[in-house]
Formats: sequence, structure tokens, C-alpha cells
Amino acid sequence: MTVLVDGETRVVVQGITGHQGTVHTRQMKLFGTKVVAGVTPGKAGTEVEGVPVFDTVKDAIATTGANASCIFVPAPYAKDALLEAVDAGILLSVIVTEHIPFHDMLVMYHYSRSKGGRIIGPNCPGIAAPGVAKIGIIPNVVFRPGRVGVISRSGTLTYEIVNGIKEHGLGQSACIGLGGDPVVGTSFVDALPLFQGDPGTDVIVMVGEIGGSAEEEGAEYIRRHVTKPVVAYIAGRSAPPGKRMGHAGAIISRGRGTAETKLAALSSAGARVARFPYEIPGMVAEIVAQQARR
Repeated sequence: MTVLVDGETRVVVQGITGHQGTVHTRQMKLFGTKVVAGVTPGKAGTEVEGVPVFDTVKDAIATTGANASCIFVPAPYAKDALLEAVDAGILLSVIVTEHIPFHDMLVMYHYSRSKGGRIIGPNCPGIAAPGVAKIGIIPNVVFRPGRVGVISRSGTLTYEIVNGIKEHGLGQSACIGLGGDPVVGTSFVDALPLFQGDPGTDVIVMVGEIGGSAEEEGAEYIRRHVTKPVVAYIAGRSAPPGKRMGHAGAIISRGRGTAETKLAALSSAGARVARFPYEIPGMVAEIVAQQARR
């Protein structure tokens, strides 16, 4: 069992003929992902990295059996790309694109959910299961197959922490980059049950940041439903009130969404809280060693 992606995942890349779409199609294929189709209107009949290009997602699915999408379409057209994918029957869409208008994402989120679909992102690095498949832009070299599940709002911190876990001789069952926008398709509360229910995951790493209430909600879910060990980290501990720290969703407002409130909630829920990112691999290794002695 894997989380969201498996050996049957067949990816269509929307916006494959753009620079980012082309580069990351190559990297996804090198990771082992079955990238079976690309979509760019007007480019049907061409190929990118050996992948056939179609004018529509519907045509791509009919010919290749694609069942997941990776979206690199520019922000003004991302809503149409997602709606097209959902209408064609795609239930898992990873949206790498950033700067998608707030109201567009509200429409995308609710439309996908109404059809039984799931969005990862936007403004995210994607999802990866080492040895299985990757959808998105997470670097291939940071991974190693293992039993640690990672959920993160931060792209760069994800890479650092995943690589640190690998350097400690451990590996990942899967890694989900949620994205840093105010509205994302999958939250901590959505992702935590996936790892809790995955027999291939023994430890969960949760990487949050200031702004919003997603981490506090995740902490409450952990307290009520998660029995596996959780190691947590919150970025932006030194941010002053009202300061944006990189992501559109990372804004402290009126005392809510601070690092302190999130860390307190996670600690109260039973998670082991790291003060710095470099502490996480060691904390995970300690938990794994304890599990091995039982």
C-alpha cells in the first residue's frame, strides 16, 4: 500500500511544452513515474521527452489511460486546466503553479471535491513515494525508500528534512508537499489519516509554518485519531505579528497563527516538537530505534 500514488499511477502533464513542464517531466520519468501523456492545446501530435502531446485531457486519457495530472499551466489559466482535468475523470491533480487567484482556487477546490477528486497544491512541490512514483518537482536525489511519512507546507524545508532523514540511514514511505497558499486542496487534516492508515508508514513528520490554523487543526486530529509517533516543526518562530514570511498563507494576524500557538497545540497533542529543522532526522532515528527494541 502507498499514499495517493502507486505502480498504477499514470500521469498527464498539463503544460508539458513549457520550460518547467519539460524539465520536470524528464525528472519524473527518471524517478520512475509513468508519465504517459502531455497536454498543450495546438501541440497535438508532437512529443516531449518521448511523451506524446495531446490537445485535451480527454484525448490524453482516451489514448493513454492517464489517471493523475501534474499542472504547470500559468496562473491565469490554471483554473480552466484543473476543471478540464476533473471533467475528463482525473481524480488526483498536483498543481505546481503559484500565484493562482484566491477566488479561482476556491472554485477549483470545491469543484474537485464535488466530483470526488483531490488537489495537491497549488504552489507546492508535489508528492513522491520513493521507488514508486513522483508527481511534481521535489528533487529526486533527496529520497530513499523507507517508512517515514512526511507532510509539509514548505518546499525547501521539505527537501532539507527529507535529505536529512536519508543521511541518517532512513527513508520515506511518501512525502506530500501541501503548498503555502491560503487555500490549498489538501490540508494536514486531509493528509494525516492517509499516513495513519498506511501500513508502510511507522513515523509521521509534520512541517508547518506561521499563519492560518492548519497546524492547530492538525494537532487536534493527531490528539483524537493518530496513534503513530509524530515529529513536528514550525517555521517562522521569530516572525513579528503581521509579517508575511514567504508564502501567501504565512501571515500572523491578531495573535492567531503564531509559531508559539502551533507548537503548543502540537506538543499538547503528543507530537515531539523540534526547535530547528536539523533536529528532526535525529528525533526520527531515535523513535525508529525505540520501535526496533520493542
